Amino acid sequence: MLVLSGGTGTPKLLQGLKEVADFWVVVNTAEDVWVSGNKICPDIDSVIYALAEVIDDGKWWGIKGDTFITHERLKALGFDEGMMIGDLDRATHILRSEVLRAGKSLCDATKAVANAYGVNHEIFPMCEEEVSTIVVTDEGEMHFQEFWVVRKGEPEVKDVYFKGVERAKIPEEVKMRLEREDEVLIGPSNPITSIMPILSVEDFRKKLRDKKVVAISPIIGKTPVSGPAGKLMRAKGYEVSPKGVADVYADFLDLLVVDESDEGVVEKSVATNTIMKSKEDAIRLGEFVVRLFDRV
Repeated sequence: MLVLSGGTGTPKLLQGLKEVADFWVVVNTAEDVWVSGNKICPDIDSVIYALAEVIDDGKWWGIKGDTFITHERLKALGFDEGMMIGDLDRATHILRSEVLRAGKSLCDATKAVANAYGVNHEIFPMCEEEVSTIVVTDEGEMHFQEFWVVRKGEPEVKDVYFKGVERAKIPEEVKMRLEREDEVLIGPSNPITSIMPILSVEDFRKKLRDKKVVAISPIIGKTPVSGPAGKLMRAKGYEVSPKGVADVYADFLDLLVVDESDEGVVEKSVATNTIMKSKEDAIRLGEFVVRLFDRV
């Protein structure tokens, strides 16, 4: 099974799914950013940290119990990184960046980081090229990290686009695996800034049309479980609801998993408890989703 992942919701699911299924992961990289000389891949790191069970499960990013000594010292020296980067987390970014500086690919760097954390699942970036999610706001254009981390998602959103995606290519390893893969799960990540960038790389979206595709809605009722998905979906013309999620994936989606409180609101959907407050919840949801592929 291929899982498409962004941050937060899907890494939560993967922590349970790993106990009940075999899968590989393609991860959004349009939120990547260089900070203090190192490349940060927040969504890739969240996937790796979740699978390694070292993720800070209070925030669902970063490493549990991390300290911020280097970040605070930099601030004291007059340099504000903008993002709160933990000391243990920074080591990950340094490892990745040194692999890249040695002339290796982002796929190679991702494997190096996953191996260092003892993660055996195959994890791939959506592309090697630099792609940036740009949020068009009432205050001008800004990188997603500035919008969400620095500005706390406060500016009004007019549009979202993915700078550089027209040059992006599906990595060869991903392309080969995708040709052989029959089952695709889209995790409960933000449809606009986590999943849409992956679908926008080359003909990735088209390649899903002959697969069995199940997606999990990250929206319950009219409220995202977490993050700024509401503002972003409205800006792209989608209803903030499970139906809006289904519309984002309409040309290839076979079945949408919605929360039990949304049962019956979307055609071609199935309802269950989608809230994950513990690993046991993630295992339960993972088992439920795996069984669905036999119905598609």
